[in-house]
Amino acid sequence: MLTFPCAAARAASVPSTDAACTAPTGPYQRDLEQYLGRPVDGRQSEADCRAVRAFQTKHGTARRDGYADLGTYRATVVAAAGTNPNAAGRCPVRSYRVTCVDMDRQILWVQTGSSVRFGPVAIRTGRDAQETRPGWHAIYLRNRDQVSTLYDNAPMPYSQFFDGGQALHGHPGDLYDGGGSAGCVNLTVADAAVLWDLLDIDDAVYVWGVKPGTGA
Repeated sequence: MLTFPCAAARAASVPSTDAACTAPTGPYQRDLEQYLGRPVDGRQSEADCRAVRAFQTKHGTARRDGYADLGTYRATVVAAAGTNPNAAGRCPVRSYRVTCVDMDRQILWVQTGSSVRFGPVAIRTGRDAQETRPGWHAIYLRNRDQVSTLYDNAPMPYSQFFDGGQALHGHPGDLYDGGGSAGCVNLTVADAAVLWDLLDIDDAVYVWGVKPGTGA
């Protein structure tokens, strides 16, 4: 019997957006200041807060209060990847469809040849000692309503298994809670649903890189 070692996570609350922008300095303050063209001093100002909040609102992040959290930083990585996420050529270009899993940037996209069919979107890959396995894989099992047999029947919607118990699947709640998955490639449920409609059995998946914060 297959086992599915993907961790569950609690949903994070989404703060409301106040008329005044009063969020404190966040852990990714400097990164957001640099990306948004703000003075890079690592200290939140009201102007910084408003710039971050405007970015959050435009890109639909979980937080909309101007706080420079991990989720907002990851959204800037996706935005920076733009329409050509494979500019560095790390994902092999093939005539067939390839799902590209970039663990360095924690993003995923699907390409056929050099044409991007889906993404880039934010993902969460495996944590230390449970890393997502790199290399070429192929989708061998799909289950829209999968639950984890190892983690208290945790929901794994739109699961597409590509290597052992590791799958592409939706992660209900906050994609960034905890340090990483137990090896699966987590997406938002909305992104996982789109990916489900695009892919099929035997589709290629290529994984490379190292998740930031892991020792792999």
